[in-house]
Amino acid sequence: MARGFRAGVDIGGTFTDIVLLGDDGRRHTKKVPSTVDDYARAIVEGLGALLAEITAASHDISELLHGTTVASNAILEHKGARTGLITTKGFRDVLEIRNLRMPWLYDMSWTKPPPLVPRRLRVEVDERINAQGGVDRPLDEESVERAVKFLVGEGVEAIAVCLLHAYANPAHERRVKEIAARLAPGIALSVSAEVLPVINEYERSSTTVINAYVRPIVERYLNRLTANVQRVGIRAPLLLMQSNGGLTTAAAAAEVPMHIIESGPAAGVVGAQTLARRSGIRHAISFDMGGTTAKAALIEDGQLTRAAEYQVGAGIVLGSRLLSGAGYTLKVPAIDLAEVGAGGGSLLWIDAGGALQVGPESAGAVPGPVCYGQGNDEPTVTDANVVLGYLNPAQLVGGALKLDAERAHAALATKIARPLGLSVEAAAFGAHRIAAANMIRALKAVSSERGRDPRDYALVAFGGNGPLFAAGMAEAMAMTRVLVPPSAGVFSSFGLLYAEIEYYFTKTKKLLLCGAAPAALQAIVDDLDAEARARLAADGFGNDRIELRRSASMHYQGQSFELRVPLAAGRLDRAALAALEEAFGAEHERTYGHRAGADEPVELVSLETVGRGIPEQPRREAAVAAALAPDITLMASSRQAYFGPERGWREAGVVNRSALQSPHAGPCIVEEYDATCLVPPGWTAQLDDFGNIAMRRGP
Repeated sequence: MARGFRAGVDIGGTFTDIVLLGDDGRRHTKKVPSTVDDYARAIVEGLGALLAEITAASHDISELLHGTTVASNAILEHKGARTGLITTKGFRDVLEIRNLRMPWLYDMSWTKPPPLVPRRLRVEVDERINAQGGVDRPLDEESVERAVKFLVGEGVEAIAVCLLHAYANPAHERRVKEIAARLAPGIALSVSAEVLPVINEYERSSTTVINAYVRPIVERYLNRLTANVQRVGIRAPLLLMQSNGGLTTAAAAAEVPMHIIESGPAAGVVGAQTLARRSGIRHAISFDMGGTTAKAALIEDGQLTRAAEYQVGAGIVLGSRLLSGAGYTLKVPAIDLAEVGAGGGSLLWIDAGGALQVGPESAGAVPGPVCYGQGNDEPTVTDANVVLGYLNPAQLVGGALKLDAERAHAALATKIARPLGLSVEAAAFGAHRIAAANMIRALKAVSSERGRDPRDYALVAFGGNGPLFAAGMAEAMAMTRVLVPPSAGVFSSFGLLYAEIEYYFTKTKKLLLCGAAPAALQAIVDDLDAEARARLAADGFGNDRIELRRSASMHYQGQSFELRVPLAAGRLDRAALAALEEAFGAEHERTYGHRAGADEPVELVSLETVGRGIPEQPRREAAVAAALAPDITLMASSRQAYFGPERGWREAGVVNRSALQSPHAGPCIVEEYDATCLVPPGWTAQLDDFGNIAMRRGP
């Protein structure tokens, strides 16, 4: 009987995680070191090794789902394509002026990141369209030809086109595209009226430039990956995770790669959302800790929270909408994440004041923590956890990764404990607590700092290191419930299997809601819906398998930032607009703690439609119902673990996940192929009906 598998592959800073989900509900997982010189190599080799282990063939894979960091890495490392920008005369320096946001208010030494397009390659053309869409100055086509020829002569690989107020009238941009396509047919073009037809000049310019900057890189990567997987016999369609939590085809991702910049972190949050829904949990905080960073996101009433824009290359992001400006702005929807530089590979160090610090620098995949024995002599969070007895002292990843506990102990003693006058276990426990405190900042950024009480939420913890820290962090925040999903260490890959194909379309329409004509707004919504249906139809979805979700971005007149609220299905009329205004007021009060009076007009800024393709065989149900991964061979039934000066060293039982069919009181350590879960004293762990480790404080 033929077997079929859906494959999920997620690339992290340390490991590339692979999950195969069989038609029979069985899951197979593998972690392999990321190959930073060519990420595709780890994918192909890892898939090949996993298929060999389960005696399956390449043609058994029916779908390949992928979360990638290739686009974000191109921006972070400034290794994108040589890009030119064609813009309106007088607006050459929008990318440099930006929007005057400061990430650190009192740091006089801070400088803006350099524009992705140097000034020499930002070329002006003579034209002017006003904010109402009228033509103040016709397009000078000779200036366009000169601009294109100049950029071609400068050797650009991509050209971004962003003319003033093109969101209101795209005619000039379309003509520039026609001229550029004729004069430079081999150069990738990104036109703002097609990429992002919305108001805000800097945000639109930045997003269009980013799309152009990474497009050749992403196209080459996807072509190479597709060729490599086909070479080994995998003929399955390739789908990529978008920053907003939906999937997209490889062809669409190559054309508008701006939607996959934050591809990697999104999949785990989508998985946590589905897990919470299935477990009957209305409110949850997703916590993903890997080898380099830890990320948190909020799930409310079963729904993901999404940001209307975000910044890439901004370093550590704690979710504040006020302290922005450190990176490059992307005005596209993305799952709203708070991120800190804390992971298993985060380096431990002592600052000039003699205080122990953790991260944000990381040992990465190579050389990795000291205990990996690959040449690093600077201790990391993983080394501290080995010394504390939380991690298996001899091996991880089912024995594929050998550990040297003595080397980790010596590094902590030499580099941290002796300079601070501490015992080795005290230094290691201090490092563990500091790492936890850093990550608690991310949990607070998405909860208490936004008016949410974390005690009302469950903590869903995953990633290779998340389950080690989850209970301790929850206790510090007075949270009483923690869930650790099956295959927690590769859960971001598994989360890919929950996602559906989605496309996002938006259009700016700036007017006061009280004076809006419902028919005019309905025409815009109809156009957006038609775009969504056409894109999904091209992917093979019939009308009966297309779901549309509409929303509107609004603010009180005079405000600079918008809030997005759902737009009810059905035809727009006065009653629908009144309901929309009321929904905005409620969201404003929820977000900022107040709403304006009736005399403050609400202004519509843009309308959005998200089109989702519903597969014939629902992805989420199959993934949630998957069987547990097989047990691993345990080296010992217990070991000593250190829980701080008050609790000291305790004998902690070491068990497989399957042993938690009955409750286990802490201290207890659950070892699995891809992760280790720590149940500290005062906590109890038991499997729920869906195979999750459910931890609660108290007996």
